Amino acid sequence: MTGVPSAQELSGLYDRTRAELDSPRPNHNAVKTQLSQLKVGLVKIALHSAQVELDPKFQLTKRSILEMGAEFSIKTGDIPAFERYIAQLEVFYYDRKHNLADSKVMYPLVGLNLLRLLSENLIADFHTTLERIDLAQLQSNPYIVHPVKLEQALMEGSYKKVWQARAEVPTPEYLFFMDILMATIRNEVASCAEKSYSSLPFDDAKSVLFFTSMDELLRFAQERHWAVSPSEKRITFPAATENTRMFQGETIMKQTLAYARELERIV
Repeated sequence: MTGVPSAQELSGLYDRTRAELDSPRPNHNAVKTQLSQLKVGLVKIALHSAQVELDPKFQLTKRSILEMGAEFSIKTGDIPAFERYIAQLEVFYYDRKHNLADSKVMYPLVGLNLLRLLSENLIADFHTTLERIDLAQLQSNPYIVHPVKLEQALMEGSYKKVWQARAEVPTPEYLFFMDILMATIRNEVASCAEKSYSSLPFDDAKSVLFFTSMDELLRFAQERHWAVSPSEKRITFPAATENTRMFQGETIMKQTLAYARELERIV
């Protein structure tokens, strides 16, 4: 599209890009190129005629393109791009100035953004976003309820609930930010363990760090430069430089370890 594209040309390119993205093995390079063409096309049309901004059909096409871009950014792990797409979609989702019908993917994307905010520890922004969502959706929409409950668990320090929430995601796309969040939690728990204990048995360490296999634990131990004793089946932490008795995380660690052991017993 070298000149100003027609609405039909833009719609055709959108359909082809959508079909490629939904295919079993999408060509990400092709989708990225076509998304760029779609966004350039939107700008050309808007510059050509200011009145088009008042056209509901144009605004619906624009929203659909932005939503597809947000979805693609999750599939490719491009968090900054996802953030930019969401920022542009907020006009459609919250301002309502275009009087469009609600999008079917609005709440899945809003929920994903809430998870992004949690994974980046942007709690103030998380609550600001919640204030813009209808109360009924906060209480009943599974895409919104999931991150809300997750934030409550984080505030309680109940990492076990956070781990369990990973198995309760309303859509597989949520796993992207859930895994980022769990990685952050593991590092926090690991730092707490280093200050609270001199060593831990393999099984206890695997449980308290929410790993599902011993290989995952051993790789993690290597990354943190922990000493591993296969004969004793024990991990030894580096010597702490501070007085561990003054470290308040010791109580939390013991509670977390107790929860993990209880969960193992129940399962």
